[in-house]
Amino acid sequence: MALLTPLRALALVLLLFTADGSAAPDEYRVKAVFLFNFSRFVEWPDSAFAAPDAPFVIGVFGQDPFGAELDEVANGETVNGRPLQIRRVHAVDQAPDCQILFIPAAEQDQLDTILAAVDRRSTLTVSDLDGRTSRGAMIRLVTDRNRIKLRVNVDSARAAGLTISSKLLRSAEIVGTTTPGG
Repeated sequence: MALLTPLRALALVLLLFTADGSAAPDEYRVKAVFLFNFSRFVEWPDSAFAAPDAPFVIGVFGQDPFGAELDEVANGETVNGRPLQIRRVHAVDQAPDCQILFIPAAEQDQLDTILAAVDRRSTLTVSDLDGRTSRGAMIRLVTDRNRIKLRVNVDSARAAGLTISSKLLRSAEIVGTTTPGG
């Protein structure tokens, strides 16, 4: 079986999830595919990794809404030659070890503490919390009429030294952009 390119896989998931609903996958299966594909459309500086051979880590903070879905999506994958690992993170001091950190809605009360732990680190923060993108989470996954929409805070990502591909930004609502002098 041939592997799909990341863009084709993301398009397939979007197509399946936005169909009439009869064949729509579970919401967190779709979100798991999004998390994996973010690794393909964001660039991290070398300083984001403890060593040249360090794994690429997608972390899920606190209560894990994915179950086995995220593990299945990531099974056997690599990111830029690095093995992909999924970690369940239960303490804020573990959060900076992740290149992508998903913060589920169940962790709303700890959001500020979690974001402070990864401040000035090259950790892409992703959440499905309501209305939190402007508070520092870089990507917010919004479910609207059986569709997952992206809200991306490019200023937060830029401040963390991350570069988000225009291919990803084309399908997203951009929030938090500032222009010099404006």
